Amino acid sequence: MTVADLSSDLVWAAATALTVAFVAFAIDLSRLGAKVPEPEVVTDAISDADADAPVAVAVATPDRPASRKAAGIGISTGWLGTILLLAAIVTRGIAAGRAPWANMYEFTLVGAFVAMAVFLGVSLRRDVRFLGAFVTGLAVLFLVVAQNSFFLAATGVQPALQSYWLVIHVGVAIIATGIFTVAFVLSLIQLLRDSRETGNGFLGHPAWRWLDTTPRPGQLEALSFRLNAVAFVLWTFTIIGGAIWAEHAWGRYWGWDPKEVWSFVVWVVYAAYLHARTTRGWSGRRAAYFVLVGYACVLFNFTGVNLIFNGKHSYSGITTQE
Repeated sequence: MTVADLSSDLVWAAATALTVAFVAFAIDLSRLGAKVPEPEVVTDAISDADADAPVAVAVATPDRPASRKAAGIGISTGWLGTILLLAAIVTRGIAAGRAPWANMYEFTLVGAFVAMAVFLGVSLRRDVRFLGAFVTGLAVLFLVVAQNSFFLAATGVQPALQSYWLVIHVGVAIIATGIFTVAFVLSLIQLLRDSRETGNGFLGHPAWRWLDTTPRPGQLEALSFRLNAVAFVLWTFTIIGGAIWAEHAWGRYWGWDPKEVWSFVVWVVYAAYLHARTTRGWSGRRAAYFVLVGYACVLFNFTGVNLIFNGKHSYSGITTQE
């Protein structure tokens, strides 16, 4: 078995562990949703002379804390899957003899790793287990798509990519994408929770009761905003670094290449979101929809631009141009 084969096997092992984590988190949410307060039946003697026996009286009792063992399993297997994925990325880099994020396959692996690392890192400081099913589910989806649709053999890169900017420019872009992913999940849950609170018929179904255990929409929005602000700064550096690298490699800072254009579109959308929220008072559902649009642009920039358009960044797609 070669190092490249080992890397591929580790990706599948990571996907398996994260699938277990996804199932565990889903079970945790279903248990939270099924939990309903039950009145406790107690007996109380009636001080009436005609009372010959105690009478059963229903007394409402506070909700008992729900068991979160499934969530604990999800966190543990999430850590395991993330560590296995890190090992897969490292071995991929060893097999290729370079930084392991030069094409769509590798970008997807590292992006899934960053998303999981952000989720697990935040979970060390606050209880965000409600995000687990969504983040691990996306990570598994990304890994499976990468293995089945984006896979490329571990080889060297074109001369234009043989630069330290591959580590800096692309590495920062992947970190930003991973953070955008977690912020997207937060905004999605914010919309679901808000719709349930405002009487949405579909989300009023008991199956969605787990939403009542998540933080309030305002708290979800605040956390999403902080993550998006960090990712936006990183994305800004990505564009600046890319321009500097383009000048070194192609002799110009900006050339309206499809990847450059859509990277700028992503920047504009998130800049508008941050500006609208901080200076125009946009909050709640409008801000959340902005985040969803921004993340859709991120996904299109990563997949659609690479697969549909032909440009100087085409080497980041499934096929490599010479």
